[in-house]
Amino acid sequence: LTGCVSSNVGAQSRLELIKKRDSLICGVSGKIPGFSFLNSNGSYEGLDVDICKAFAAAFLGNSKKVQFRPLTAAERFTAIRTGEIDLLSRNTTFNLSRDSSKGNSLIFAPVVFHDGQGLMVKKSSKINNLEDLAKRSICVGSGTTTEQNINDAFEAKSLPYIPIKYQDLNQVVAGYLQGRCAAMTSDRSQLAAARSGFRNPKDHIILNDVLSKEPLAPASAGGDQLLSDAMRWVVFALFTAEEKGITQANINQQLQLAKNNPQMKPLRRFLGIEGDLGEKIGLPNDFVVKIIASTGNYGEIYNRHLGPNSKVPIPRGLNEIYNQGGLHFAPPFN
Repeated sequence: LTGCVSSNVGAQSRLELIKKRDSLICGVSGKIPGFSFLNSNGSYEGLDVDICKAFAAAFLGNSKKVQFRPLTAAERFTAIRTGEIDLLSRNTTFNLSRDSSKGNSLIFAPVVFHDGQGLMVKKSSKINNLEDLAKRSICVGSGTTTEQNINDAFEAKSLPYIPIKYQDLNQVVAGYLQGRCAAMTSDRSQLAAARSGFRNPKDHIILNDVLSKEPLAPASAGGDQLLSDAMRWVVFALFTAEEKGITQANINQQLQLAKNNPQMKPLRRFLGIEGDLGEKIGLPNDFVVKIIASTGNYGEIYNRHLGPNSKVPIPRGLNEIYNQGGLHFAPPFN
């Protein structure tokens, strides 16, 4: 596990600094198709990228006012601690050590992708499970929970293995494709993303073994309650909008509906027509409208980058909202 990260904020919330700068600096990977990846047009795209854009829309009223900083796993927490970035939206696992208040580590927003660690091998290798990898080499990223999880999995079965460590996912992938290891391990979503870029994706299989729980969530520096509250409710807004059927295409219609019907109290509060919910977390009362108009709801973001017609199709499974059998659930906007 990566060590604790201390807060870099003083009396003033980072949210106020973001507003004064009129730009959000968001740390991403930049190397994971479907999550954050530099496309052929030279712009970043992916689920993590759109979460950053949702934050910018809520904080600054414009989803384009965001600067993306590509970071390796080893760099990401230092970037928060030193103030190089405002927040992290970079496939980072929410766990106790990182969430600990000791040393003002990190504060996590709600989980935006429920994942689990897996293993990928060449189909021709005839490797079918973890046991088949005994005494074999495995490519793994250093400075991540992945490194500890693979070690725990093999120790639990008293199986020896040889870790081949790299600094970032691209190096892990390169080592695997060059035959330096029998398997590569990462979050199953990252394995699927990496495989989508292979010359012959069907020649590689992701084993059924799931080695861990990997709840991936945006994070900010510990000790900054205002910024963390704002981030938390931006993510909840994305979930709630999907639950209510509010989309990028119909947000203006929903807004007009709420304005014309004073009795629709929950919708009026959610869209900022009535009450002061936004002000309570340092945001404009209509922050939800700005988010959905910019990025759409959570389901739209997911389908755009990970849906069945995307380049990295990953079944939603646990990433459905709760009333569709998934784990994404938002408290009430009251």
